[in-house]
Amino acid sequence: MSTITQTQKPDDSLFVTLPDSEKNSEFIAMSSKTFFQDTWGRFRQNKLALFGLIFVVLMIIAAIVVPIISPYGYESQDMANRNALPSMEHPFGTDKLGRDILVRIMFGARISLAIGFSTAAINLVIGIVYGGIAGYVGGNLDMIMMRVIDVIYAVPSLLYVILILMVFGNSVGSMMLAICLTSWIGMARQVRTQVMSLKEMEFSLAAQVIGASNSRILFKHLIVNALGPIIVSLTMMVPGAIFTESFLSFVGIGLDPSIPSWGKLANDCRSLIFNHPIQIIWPVSAIALTMLSLNFIGDGIGEALQTKRR
Repeated sequence: MSTITQTQKPDDSLFVTLPDSEKNSEFIAMSSKTFFQDTWGRFRQNKLALFGLIFVVLMIIAAIVVPIISPYGYESQDMANRNALPSMEHPFGTDKLGRDILVRIMFGARISLAIGFSTAAINLVIGIVYGGIAGYVGGNLDMIMMRVIDVIYAVPSLLYVILILMVFGNSVGSMMLAICLTSWIGMARQVRTQVMSLKEMEFSLAAQVIGASNSRILFKHLIVNALGPIIVSLTMMVPGAIFTESFLSFVGIGLDPSIPSWGKLANDCRSLIFNHPIQIIWPVSAIALTMLSLNFIGDGIGEALQTKRR
């Protein structure tokens, strides 16, 4: 019995060629984004955080540019034009010695912002190294390092500040040292907590199995994966340092009187609050708006880095 194989040709009427314009009409794909692009996209959706970022950037630019292009120096006096109201010549008016308030506010922004960002950076480095080592090594070393923190934290930070300023003088460097002396403790504790929870994760154990060194595991794996909370804490340190400097300068135990920080400017206007109240508005508004903007930025970064929203 022979088998006959017949080849059946498909019916051309059942197959219609799709036009080129419709080939990708139902193609759905998501463009790849880097971690920074993804975080920045969510950050921009927070209007308050975006406003805070714009304000801080404009304040930094104004602090650099205004004292340079202004015809008045921050110490230039005009005794014939004292306590002048805002005008085209002096947008913020003049103080009791005839000095331009706008220039002094912008020059004070250099001092206050430099102290805020510099102390935050120093606290970041100290907190990451100290807290990372304590959390990763653990055991007796962790207990000793945490007890040292408890001893430092037990003494009021104001006493440290007064002691440092008395010994080293009322300079910007002394102020930064006084603020950094205790403000790194919160960062160290947070880094320690993050490292202790992350070092038991699978990726950390896998790095140990393949022979990675302890320093590589700590700084290349654990710290990197804990950057979200660390960055949020860093943004909160900046307004805290600015407020500390402003408060100490306002009460008279801060920077040298010749250094026009925001706190010192507010202190100078305190005696004129009833006769010329507008003068104290400018430094107080600069402090309040800058701190508020930095807090908005911190909240926005915290929301953008939330893993549940990814």
